[in-house]
Amino acid sequence: MQVICKYIWLSAILVASLQAAEPPYFVTYGQEMEEPGSLEVVSQQLLGDPKGGNGFLNHLIEFEYGLRGWWTTELYLSGQQTWNEGGSFTGYRWENRFRPLVREHWINPVIYVEFVHKNEADKSLREIVGHDSFEDQLEPLSITRHEYENEIETKLILSSNFKGWNVSENLIAEKNLSNKPWEFGYAVAASRPLALEASPDPCRFCRENFIAGLELYGGLGNRYRFGLQDTSHYIAPTLAWMLPNGVRAQVSPTFGLTDVSNGFLLRFAIGYEFTGLGRLFGGR
Repeated sequence: MQVICKYIWLSAILVASLQAAEPPYFVTYGQEMEEPGSLEVVSQQLLGDPKGGNGFLNHLIEFEYGLRGWWTTELYLSGQQTWNEGGSFTGYRWENRFRPLVREHWINPVIYVEFVHKNEADKSLREIVGHDSFEDQLEPLSITRHEYENEIETKLILSSNFKGWNVSENLIAEKNLSNKPWEFGYAVAASRPLALEASPDPCRFCRENFIAGLELYGGLGNRYRFGLQDTSHYIAPTLAWMLPNGVRAQVSPTFGLTDVSNGFLLRFAIGYEFTGLGRLFGGR
């Protein structure tokens, strides 16, 4: 009886952690916040081959830290390598997410604010807004690496968890601070672990360690030309592999849906979470 109770207790904890696990999205944000005092470091890569241009590999290093249960901050460092052109450090992003309702609700809102300092060589494609096009990746690196810009990006994140599923919607508004118009975009996604019940034995390849999902995202024009005309849109299946030692691996083949979209992109990432760092700095 003691063994059975222990198994039920352990299974309940594992299932709860799976239901609250971070979705496997690359562009869409869900309601999950980083645990206070925990730091997640992620290396994310984007491989692209734009029509009429040189292929590229963009590198993005993420440092996500939980300041409070309702406040997560994140720093991104970005660089890229373009075939036959060379490589460049392209800039940084400082992101903050705030969850006004700490308790779980049917729909959980999160407020997102980010400052971006980057040059035009950046190919991270963290979001698709305005009239973004594959042609944006065709300008030579020798020119774009010297063209810097500052941006403010905001998002309204709406997210729900039910019966193992996560469904998230993002409304995006981005402003280039050099007196350019507001640009808009969207991202929607859904995901679910391949199994909700945990295996009684530790294993790396158990179905509950995998989370599958699907993202759809694209631009909605700008303040003067709002709508779907001449905008890029993408659909992307995603898969995350959660390892027991805190390592997380993700992959997402991405397919363009319109003539101005990139035909195919491949995103992949690996990350590790360091817990308990708050105590090192006098936190509780």
